[in-house]
Amino acid sequence: MPLYMDVHHLDGPVTIDDVAKAHAADLEIQGDHDVSYLRYWVDEAAGKIFCLVEAPDAEAANTVHREAHGLVADEVHLVQEGS
Repeated sequence: MPLYMDVHHLDGPVTIDDVAKAHAADLEIQGDHDVSYLRYWVDEAAGKIFCLVEAPDAEAANTVHREAHGLVADEVHLVQEGS
């Protein structure tokens, strides 16, 4: 399954608690789209969120975000994991 890193650029600060709630909403419906959100990172002050996701394609990953909470990524990058 392809691995993607998506990036959200918000207009203001964001809290880790708000992102945790959005992530939980993603987890509730991700199976409907053959998607698996794995981890996320947050830069609270800059309003940036980074999500690591396995998905058949970038659109499937964004569909989960759209349906779960409406916060669609501004960027989606196909990535490979290294050690």
